[in-house]
Amino acid sequence: MIGRLNHVAIAVPDLEAASAQYANALGAVVGAPQDEPDHGVTVVFIELPNTKIELLYPLGENSPIQGFLDKNPSGGIHHVCYEVDDILAARDHLQKTGARVLGTGEPKIGAHGKPVLFLHPKDFNGCLVELEQV
Repeated sequence: MIGRLNHVAIAVPDLEAASAQYANALGAVVGAPQDEPDHGVTVVFIELPNTKIELLYPLGENSPIQGFLDKNPSGGIHHVCYEVDDILAARDHLQKTGARVLGTGEPKIGAHGKPVLFLHPKDFNGCLVELEQV
């Protein structure tokens, strides 16, 4: 059901410093910051030959990333994102197997302008999973 790895998301306490580190120390192609108010984050995508790294920074007072950073002040891996062909079929299949979809269960539009869902980390070995329809 899942396709390729779309990205690995890393929560960061300083978006500008993290972006500069990827650009300067690692020589990566770093995109511009992009506010995603529906998700409470500002994101920067690092383009790699085979996938992307998504840097996450809190946007607004109710950002879920702020809670993550409160527990992990240095930042850290927040989630992995896998591609799926049909997000509604994937959701229905996962729910039948007992996986919990976070939120209302209805997809939201993600940072790439495509529908996304998140799956409860306790159902996937402690890893928050994002599904993105391609």
